[in-house]
Amino acid sequence: MDFTVAIRTYNGEKYIGRLLEKVRSQTQTDGVQWEVIVVDNNSTDSTAAIIKDYQANWPSHSTLNYFLETQQGASFARRRCIQEAKGELIGFLDDDNYPAADWVYQAYSFSHDYPKAGAYSGQIHGDYEVEPPPHFERIANFIPVIERGDKPLCYTSYQYARKKVYPPGAGLVIRKQVWLDNVPQKLVLQGPVGKSLMTKGEDIEALSYIAAAGWEIWYNPKMHIYHYIPKNRFEREYLIKFFKGVGLSRHRTRMLNYKPWQKPLIFPAYFVNDLRKLLLHFWKYRDVLETDVVAAAQFQFLQSCLVSPFFIWKKMYLKK
Repeated sequence: MDFTVAIRTYNGEKYIGRLLEKVRSQTQTDGVQWEVIVVDNNSTDSTAAIIKDYQANWPSHSTLNYFLETQQGASFARRRCIQEAKGELIGFLDDDNYPAADWVYQAYSFSHDYPKAGAYSGQIHGDYEVEPPPHFERIANFIPVIERGDKPLCYTSYQYARKKVYPPGAGLVIRKQVWLDNVPQKLVLQGPVGKSLMTKGEDIEALSYIAAAGWEIWYNPKMHIYHYIPKNRFEREYLIKFFKGVGLSRHRTRMLNYKPWQKPLIFPAYFVNDLRKLLLHFWKYRDVLETDVVAAAQFQFLQSCLVSPFFIWKKMYLKK
């Protein structure tokens, strides 16, 4: 099997049908042996029934298989995807990600053009239910909406590696064996668990292990997906909760880039810099923090980055 489309879903009855329509309508796949698997992360709605209906009428160019993963958490669902996938390449889609008609073809072709790429992703365009709030571009990459131009770029090259920039899990393609050889079975960051967003960053944690093993991570501009973003995700309450989870994971994803002896030296530098950024942000936006949801979300992110070391230490050591 050449390629597996791996879909993670939780209570995705509103979205999963549209996604499966996009996947079964893929073009230029005659030379690709591919399959589709859906891992249901313990949904309580009619997601399973909808998938069953699609299985009954799925075209012969690929197969559609359903698996139930009862352990809640994005990282557990992704691990189940990897266990069940038969393809040498695995392309991850969330239930609100809608691929372009040639997404499978472009993802498969890129693996041959860039054999040193252990993982790669493409463009993620926003499909908005309502107009984003003012200044949304300042936080778009977190949501994620990723549009980095029309030329391939390597996230592990010097220019991006020093900024510790990696693609999100939505639309990510990995070489299955690279993942199995280098990513631990259990990550510290579990990702979204049900409606909780407290341990986001599992995708960055996994990619850090792949990069540390010497594999390249790339951006392929020919791969396009469309991320449906409902209006509630622009509401203040959701954005504050979302950016709190992103910020709290920061210490873990940062420290993976350093050797053990470097960490005691790096930690104080990050702490001071995070405090500086927090104070500057507060001073700049102090008059609009109650009305500007983007500024408030960024402020929450910086607050969470500052306390991230203590959150991660508690999670990794004190709870043991």
